[in-house]
Amino acid sequence: MNKLKAVANRLMTMDNVHILTHRYPDGDTLGSAYALCSALQQLGKKAKVITSGEPAKKYDFLKKGVKEQDFQREYVVSVDVAASSLLGENEEEYKDIIDICVDHHGTNSIEAKMKYIDASSASAAEIVFELLGLMTGVNLNKHIATCIYTGLSTDTGCFRYTNTTPKTHLIAAKTMAAGAPWEMINAEMFEIMSPARIELQKLVYNTLEITLKGKLALIVVTLDMLKKAGVGDDEVEGLANIPRRVEGVLMGITIREKEDGVFKISVRTNEGVDASSYCQTFGGGGHVAASGCTIEGTLESVKKALIDEAQRIL
Repeated sequence: MNKLKAVANRLMTMDNVHILTHRYPDGDTLGSAYALCSALQQLGKKAKVITSGEPAKKYDFLKKGVKEQDFQREYVVSVDVAASSLLGENEEEYKDIIDICVDHHGTNSIEAKMKYIDASSASAAEIVFELLGLMTGVNLNKHIATCIYTGLSTDTGCFRYTNTTPKTHLIAAKTMAAGAPWEMINAEMFEIMSPARIELQKLVYNTLEITLKGKLALIVVTLDMLKKAGVGDDEVEGLANIPRRVEGVLMGITIREKEDGVFKISVRTNEGVDASSYCQTFGGGGHVAASGCTIEGTLESVKKALIDEAQRIL
């Protein structure tokens, strides 16, 4: 806590802050960033969230509690960003000038003047919640509570994943008491789907492949499938959980085609199988039960490499 207090003290001296999120932004990186931005603005400071790519429209409600401000950047903070490559289109501009890095990935390799990494936290939002509690003058208003709850809920699969802890529930309870619209958030994040998303899921289920004596399941999301279903990147989130749900599966892999022969890989595991160690083999990383990486090649070569490595581990 002393180290986190030092981060809080440093933040209170900063003004004109850019807050970075990771590419393909999810509820945790966005919730953490907008909660921090809102808190800094509450203290009379200028702050702005910088995203890589356009976040899904379902996250628009997170922006509503912060002011649009124009200013000359003086400081840079990253939240939930485990590596500089995850800054995406912002990597070149920001990778060497990060003042504070706050994250919950044990594999974090960001270069920053000050870092706070807690791999025992289920989400970056948990850390940001504790951080804001150490900043004099910051109040847990409805907007900050909403942002924190979004991060908690999305990174724990609505409190179902193995990273969920008693602390996670306690923080969630505090955000609910502060007015976080938990029912709306969970419905938007986990239940409501557009007709196009349903069509995409139908196509994805047809690619499901179960191998290695039922221990490994894979699905594929191609650019053609996205085009056929009429969806964009904002409709793809959450598909990575499909293969892990198959009975008996220890590792579920989602292979998502990007442009120019690049494939984004999402790995979800059961029964303690280390997804992070698996993804590190391909230059990625993350958490024990949920990790990712990026591989170049053809769909066939990528799938073979993933299955061969899975066979070695499983």
